[in-house]
Formats: sequence, C-alpha cells, structure tokens
Amino acid sequence: MLAKSIIFLTAVSLSFVVMAQESGLPFNVEPVATFNEPWAMTFLPDGQMLVTEKRGRLYVVTQDGKKSRPVEEVPNVDYRGQGGFGDVILHPDYQYNGLIYLSYAESGVGDVRGAAVARGRLVMVNGDNRLEDVEVIWRQNPKVTDDGHYGHRMAFDADGYLFISSGDRQKFEPAQQMTGNLGKIVRIHDDGSVPADNPFADRGDVTAEIWTLGHRNPLGLAFDSSGQLWNTEMGPLNGDELNQVVKGSNYGYPIVSEGNHYSGEVIPNHNTRPDFAAPKVAWVPTVAPAGMIFYSGEQFPQWQGSALIAGLASRAIIRVEIDGDTAVEVERFDLGARIRELEQGPDGAIWVLEDQDGGRLLKLTPARN
Repeated sequence: MLAKSIIFLTAVSLSFVVMAQESGLPFNVEPVATFNEPWAMTFLPDGQMLVTEKRGRLYVVTQDGKKSRPVEEVPNVDYRGQGGFGDVILHPDYQYNGLIYLSYAESGVGDVRGAAVARGRLVMVNGDNRLEDVEVIWRQNPKVTDDGHYGHRMAFDADGYLFISSGDRQKFEPAQQMTGNLGKIVRIHDDGSVPADNPFADRGDVTAEIWTLGHRNPLGLAFDSSGQLWNTEMGPLNGDELNQVVKGSNYGYPIVSEGNHYSGEVIPNHNTRPDFAAPKVAWVPTVAPAGMIFYSGEQFPQWQGSALIAGLASRAIIRVEIDGDTAVEVERFDLGARIRELEQGPDGAIWVLEDQDGGRLLKLTPARN
C-alpha cells in the first residue's frame, strides 16, 4: 500500500518530528541535520557517522546532528554534473586499522575524468579529523569525457573482498567491452590487487577485475543475509533494475533493457535475449533507485531480510521482499523528497539522506500505538 506523502515546510525546525499518525507512514521522521548535496554515509563503531558531500567534503556527524569541521587531507574531487564525492565505507577491520574507503570523481589529462577509490586512515583527535596514508587503490579505466554514470558504490563481503560498481559513463558500448571496467561490477582485494579466482582473472590487466558486466549506472550495492550480492541500477528511459549479482554474468546493457534510450530509440527487452541475466525487479515507469540496504534490525522486525531502496525520482523508500532468487516490491513510502542514501543505525533505526542542496539527514523510528 502506497503511504501518504509527508509535506515538509521549509521553515520547520530541524528538531521537529513528523509523527506517524500525522503522515500515514509506519514510522516517525526526525530531521537531524542538513547538508549540501549529501551522497553517502556510514556508521563508525562509536555510533557517529561519516557523511560525504559531492563538493568534496567529509564530515563526522553525531546522532544528535552535530557536524565536525570537514575532515582534512581527503582526495581532490572533480565536482561537476553527477561527479564529486561518492560513497564512504569502513574496512572490515576498521577497529584495528582505522581504514576508510572513499569513492569520487577524479580528473585526468585533458577533458576526461573517471571514478576512483582511495583508502586512508581516519585520525580523530580533539575534534580535528584528518586522513593519513591516503592511497588510490582503484580507478575507472579508461577515463572519458562527460560527467555522468560513475556508479562508484562499494561493499565488502564477509570474506573481505571489495566490490565496486562502475557505471558506463554514458558511453553505452563499454559496458560490453572487456578491455575496460566501465559498465561493470568489479571485485578486488582491500589493497586493490586482483583475486586469482575472479571470473576473468586469466585475461590479466583491467579485465581481471571484472566480476559482472553489462551495467548502466549501478547506484546501490549490498549483500543480503545469505551473502548474495544485489545491485540497484538506473535504467535509460524507465527500465530501472534490481539485479542479483552472480559471478561472471552479463546483464545485457545496452543490447537489452526494460527501458528505451532517451532519444526514443527502442532497446529490446531482456526476454528477447535469454543469454543475458534479467533483472529480478524492473521498474517502468522509473523510480530512479539509488542506495540500498538489507534490513536486519529489531526496531522494524516485520522488515527483517527486506531490501530498502532509496528512490530519487520516486521520492520514496521502496521495500522489496526477497525469497531466494525471487524479489517483489511490497511497499513504497513517499517521503516527499529525493532520497539518495539510507543506512541502518546501531540500534536498528533507519537513517536517510535526502538529495541535493539542503538535503536533510533523517532518523526513522517505529510508530507507537
């Protein structure tokens, strides 16, 4: 059932909580902080958050909304179009090594750019926060013109392998070409080296990184409780996707899609080419999916195991139930703003980042009868 929209007044105080009984939603919505073009967040072991802004800033944020000064010594970003700072995640052994990973758009020689991933050690001393020993461990290859479809979401699996989504950079054909990593999901070690058991490892060079291919703009990446990887993907004109990411698979773009090119040119659907992996959910019309998580907390027990997907054009959180290889959208919660990212907090609350300038950090907690 589609929940009613929340109407937020621009003059409202950040401390104002929209109660579930006022909104028709199954949760209360508490605005906590505001940002300029926030893109991603992740929780630190002490319960604070790291939040990125596209313009190239990284903040440490408390759960009551206090923001640090921008973290120093972060990578320089190529801020334009869809490019800038992207994702931020912790190394699985962060408590011991202090390493965080940042994805971002990086300029090249001439009018070209591409996504990159850097890691560095986060040092926090008396409110002065900085990165040390920063090194780039991965880059999109090749760098190209234009400023869209970076993808650059990241996720570690239970074995410590790092997966990175790499968009097609609005160039179409590279998603099917094995000489670069555009339009792919890649799998590397935590230091950027390539695992020997990758599906195309024997081909060497950048091809060895590739885990799956035929992607357009994969903006969400998450593992379910069984260790299965899933991605959300922005399709062309409509045809957005939720994919089960299976080693060595080809998802068909731009040869097949559930949507069509913005020019009006028709793209054949996946059912015309069963040799390509079809999405488990396709959205026509668009929902513009962004970040995603699999919920495992206690505050919303009825959602345990569900995928929660941030919707940009749909201005919503989309809940998808997954049973093995089957996925079905079951609920959509209209939040009245473009939603870029969401994360599960340490206590099971759901934290949400709105998109664009003035994007708010929201805390969702269950409605109480």
